[in-house]
Amino acid sequence: MRGYRLQVIGACLTALLFLGCKDHNSLQSSVPRYPVNVTIDTRSGVFVHFLPTALNTYVQVDAAGYHYHDEVVQPLSVLDAYGYGGVVVYIDINGNYNAFDMACPYCAERALLRPCLIDGIFAKCPECGEEYDLGSGTAAPQRGIARESLLRLPLNNAAGQITVRQ
Repeated sequence: MRGYRLQVIGACLTALLFLGCKDHNSLQSSVPRYPVNVTIDTRSGVFVHFLPTALNTYVQVDAAGYHYHDEVVQPLSVLDAYGYGGVVVYIDINGNYNAFDMACPYCAERALLRPCLIDGIFAKCPECGEEYDLGSGTAAPQRGIARESLLRLPLNNAAGQITVRQ
């Protein structure tokens, strides 16, 4: 009888342990998930400088269209969608393409929409001042204000065409 009680207690403790653990494979972000439909064709003249050899370069997409650094290179089409705070597609220091929603997670947690601005290899929130490291490919917060990185978006790079969809 005593062995049975220990088994029941052990099973209950194990169940509580599993219920209390977070699933680290599923990313919960403070940034609401909005539709994203961005296509960048690096073979076209519009994005000719957006190549793997041009490290730390980016294309940003927001309500005003597609921007290569500060230059508007392409207007939005009816089919485009750019997430909650805009989308940045960035080539990191390893030559990899990465896509992030530009909304600051720290401000989004407080129900504020504050799109970050690109400043070199960082995305900087104009409201709270947090800086997110784009150059590393992680968009991790650097100043310790925010607890989470910018929301990473799924990206497909095939035959010179980069597609970001959510």
